[in-house]
Amino acid sequence: MTTADLYLVVGLILIAFAVPSILGAFADRRAPRAAAIVLLIGGGLFALAMNQRPYTLQEIPGAFVRVVAYFVR
Repeated sequence: MTTADLYLVVGLILIAFAVPSILGAFADRRAPRAAAIVLLIGGGLFALAMNQRPYTLQEIPGAFVRVVAYFVR
């Protein structure tokens, strides 16, 4: 596992959690402040990971497996 793998996985997880929160905030007609911050952090981690090592779409599941395996061991 590399740090780029960790940045990629954490970034994608944060983005995945932020999107429903943003949609919920818009549905309730309120500003999605916290969700926008989480989305920016996740996007920044994703961009950092892609800058360190350009991943293809087929390599992303392998990065998830490597990160989970690192923490399970």
